[in-house]
Amino acid sequence: MCQVHGKTVDAETRCVHYHSPLDVIAIKFACCNQFYPCHQCHEETAGHEAEVWPKDQFDEKAILCGVCKSTLSIDQYMNIDHCPDCKAAFNPGCQLHHHLYFESIKRDCR
Repeated sequence: MCQVHGKTVDAETRCVHYHSPLDVIAIKFACCNQFYPCHQCHEETAGHEAEVWPKDQFDEKAILCGVCKSTLSIDQYMNIDHCPDCKAAFNPGCQLHHHLYFESIKRDCR
């Protein structure tokens, strides 16, 4: 089982910063290969700067569903709104923070 670091408040990976019923994922950080519930938990407890996942590594299983403990690739996670295994809904607001975890995909606007 994956250990989740940071300031968790329950067994489904909620933390002191994000603890709504939908906040049930943890992210493995590219810099240390350790799971944290959020960027603030990493910032406050990891002891080093966070690094974002580069686009060419989006096949990495870096997302942990806190409900069923299955892991998803970054590509999978970015294209769904719930866990494919247990159907637990994920917080859609997390998309606002993707830039803190994942390299941006710039689109050509021609």
